[in-house]
Amino acid sequence: MFRLSLVTASLIAGLSLPAQAQEPVTISAELEQKVIEWRRDFHEHPELSNREFRTSEKVAEHLESLGLEVQTGVAHTGVVAILKGGKPGPLVALRADMDALPVVEKTDVPFKSTAVSEYRGQEVGVMHACGHDLHIAMLMGAAEQLVAMQDDLAGSVMFIFQPAEEGAPVGEEGGAELMLEEGLFADAKPEAVFGIHVWSAGNTGTIGYREGPLMASSDRFEINVKGRQTHGSRPWGGVDPIVAAGQIIANTQSIVSRQIDITKAPAVLSFGIVEGGVRNNIIPDEVYLEGTIRNFDMDNRQQIFADLKRTAEHTAAASGAEAHVHIDEGYPVTVNNPELTRMMLPTIEKVAGAENVKVNPLVTGAEDFSFYALETPGLFVFLGITPEGQNPAEAPSNHSPFFFADEAALKTGTELYINWVVDYAAQQ
Repeated sequence: MFRLSLVTASLIAGLSLPAQAQEPVTISAELEQKVIEWRRDFHEHPELSNREFRTSEKVAEHLESLGLEVQTGVAHTGVVAILKGGKPGPLVALRADMDALPVVEKTDVPFKSTAVSEYRGQEVGVMHACGHDLHIAMLMGAAEQLVAMQDDLAGSVMFIFQPAEEGAPVGEEGGAELMLEEGLFADAKPEAVFGIHVWSAGNTGTIGYREGPLMASSDRFEINVKGRQTHGSRPWGGVDPIVAAGQIIANTQSIVSRQIDITKAPAVLSFGIVEGGVRNNIIPDEVYLEGTIRNFDMDNRQQIFADLKRTAEHTAAASGAEAHVHIDEGYPVTVNNPELTRMMLPTIEKVAGAENVKVNPLVTGAEDFSFYALETPGLFVFLGITPEGQNPAEAPSNHSPFFFADEAALKTGTELYINWVVDYAAQQ
């Protein structure tokens, strides 16, 4: 049976919104179907980071059709729109990311992607393997519903459709950091920013939230170990960078286990690339190492950087070699503002049902939503998309070519965006 929410009923009756909505705003079956259709279109036509040309055009067309103030070309392909409510109140921001991944899709959905593009000089398949197509569609649906409520809406809403969350191409800038550098919050800074990420590790409609740190920082490091080439039969005739590199790999593991205060938060330091040498009996001049650092405490993060540099340099020096360390700082820790999280938890529970809401474990993946949350209080949650009856622990993960999203979750996500706006304003 179709059930009108208290807010929707008030709008139909021509009444103003209550100070605190007791029932969630819900979307119609017609709007839900629109959201599903948008999602399928974006899924079938995915685009890589900083190349979201068709996607941003479709988003802008929809927002303009709603009569919103729309800005395009933000951070290359980003789209931003402002909705001004009919009543005074706070400005809040809602964010969705738009980019896809260089993944060949292996699902059998009728709207399966067959798109190809260029990535690092190679032709690759392209797939929305992380669910950003759902994020776009949900936020477009939320915009349509909130515009319908405009006259009785308190405050304003900034809709952020962001490119390049997965990382800008080599040699380019992009994503949340670039949007902020270009002045996203300069003229009008929101009091709060909200984001949703669909998550295969949860069943459809469930919500995972967490106060404080939720997702790790992500930083890439490079170490060039310089030795002096010599014949493998006469190692004393040169300086062996391979031995020095091996010692660096071993010694840097003590950074997490012995040098930082691990009681603050977990951390990971991993090597992913070891390159050096061309022949079995030649000790080379140089070895190249590359890896990642994941961490949940911003102070620990800086200490790890310093400890990595010191440990690598001193270890190499002990062998007569040199180590040159470069750290590429990536995404900061994604931190949910505790006060905002507690304030909006009742909203999450009334939209999803309290039985479907749980505290999420720490996630060692990273998100550039973190940049927004450094500027203003932020709340980022995970929306389950693995169908009921399936074990989410066994479902293909985000970034898998078999990644599958149950579209029934789109309604929950769309309504969560909407109700965050309504309830945040009601509590100010």
